[in-house]
Amino acid sequence: MIRILIAGALLASPAAAFAQGACATPERGQFDFWVGRWQVTPTAQNRVVAESLIERLYDGCAIRENWMPKKGGGGGSLSAYVPADPGWRQAWVGKDGEWVEFRGGWTGQAMVLTGDWPDGRPRTVRMTYTSGADGSVRQLGEESRDGGRTWGPSFDFTYRRAR
Repeated sequence: MIRILIAGALLASPAAAFAQGACATPERGQFDFWVGRWQVTPTAQNRVVAESLIERLYDGCAIRENWMPKKGGGGGSLSAYVPADPGWRQAWVGKDGEWVEFRGGWTGQAMVLTGDWPDGRPRTVRMTYTSGADGSVRQLGEESRDGGRTWGPSFDFTYRRAR
């Protein structure tokens, strides 16, 4: 008999593992605080600059973002926890054709993802997502032009549940 251990539960067979959901692990739930339908404002402002729909997909194996700004072009991302190379990955595609791959993980207080932005200038972007006590999510963007030795502000958004 084959036995499989998933998320602390001993299962009798691969079929039982599938029934439990291959992605039903604590690590894959670390980014669930971002899931929802949001109105996005610059932090400390009330002006809505975008709407964003964040969905869990594929039985909890991925999180998809659909970024819809009020002005300019949109884009989206697909994020997932990769157990073979432990950590989170996010692929962003924007309306100008940009493709950015971010890597990172849960720090115990925030999700932090870092990637190189392909705009012709050497620039690394670090995004920190933090859940607020009021149910909001803050996405703080920082950038480095010296390989991560120093960081400066890039963007700062607050996501609030859409009505």
